[in-house]
Amino acid sequence: MSAIKGIHHVTAIAGRAKKNFDFYTRVMGLRFVKKTVNFDDPNTYHFYYGDEKGDPGTILTFFPWEDIATGRRGTHMATEIGYSVPEGSLDFWLKRLEKENIIYNKPSSKFGEVYLTFLDPDGLKVELTVPEQSDDRKPWETAEIKEQYATKGFHHVTLTLDDIQPTADLLVSVFGWELKKNHTNRYRFAGPDGQQGGYIDLVEAKGEMRGHVAGGSVHHVAFRVPDVAAQEQLKEVLENRGLHVTTVLDRTYFKSVYFREPGGVLFELATEAPGFTVDEPLGELGTHLMLPPQYEAQREEIVKKLVKLD
Repeated sequence: MSAIKGIHHVTAIAGRAKKNFDFYTRVMGLRFVKKTVNFDDPNTYHFYYGDEKGDPGTILTFFPWEDIATGRRGTHMATEIGYSVPEGSLDFWLKRLEKENIIYNKPSSKFGEVYLTFLDPDGLKVELTVPEQSDDRKPWETAEIKEQYATKGFHHVTLTLDDIQPTADLLVSVFGWELKKNHTNRYRFAGPDGQQGGYIDLVEAKGEMRGHVAGGSVHHVAFRVPDVAAQEQLKEVLENRGLHVTTVLDRTYFKSVYFREPGGVLFELATEAPGFTVDEPLGELGTHLMLPPQYEAQREEIVKKLVKLD
């Protein structure tokens, strides 16, 4: 019955807003799709980065809290995000990361695919992977990062768990995904859209210390569903399995429900519509501060408290 084709977005926590904005727009070359605020903390930004339209599977979002403590990678959390990049692009990225004094590891291979690992300014672990199969998604280009080098969207997200079996069972029996590859303690699962929907890698690390979600950590992983009807159906299935699922929440650009999967990672089911052009034209995405309706009356006060990005 699965309606989950792939990853919708990934949300992480950052420190300084300006540093985060500069890194992901200039160094990584992602489009700044939306500048808004945290629904629960309107004096904090919520940044969305992605491709031209902010298509599902390309969206990386951040809550930047200026004085947040640094998190710790470990079990019960998402520990890395991976982007798909074109064949022959890793030399370009190596030189770019070195020029920007970004911490990185030399390219290696995993499941037959070459990848490059680095840490963003807050310590978030990111991988650039040249996929085994061609990725036909159209990337966002900038003056410095042309199509032959630019990221095309998510390749994978890794969850590090004490025991992968309950999470694997959820992915297979509820999400309808399949185990595609396994090497030692890493298990790769894919949905109906395969690589272009974004893989989920489960890494089993029995006995490893539990991670702590804070600065430089993934907050949650969101999966795409076509509409609210599919979302409600899945919500019922999850609740029948004993999982606590939130009510449907309107996030302006999609409708969402949240739950903790059995391994402890916060999951979201997000609808594909209405998308990011619901309140800004395509050509102006990310150029205005867009507030949730409940905060519009406080715009002047909120703007005074938000960090300037230019």
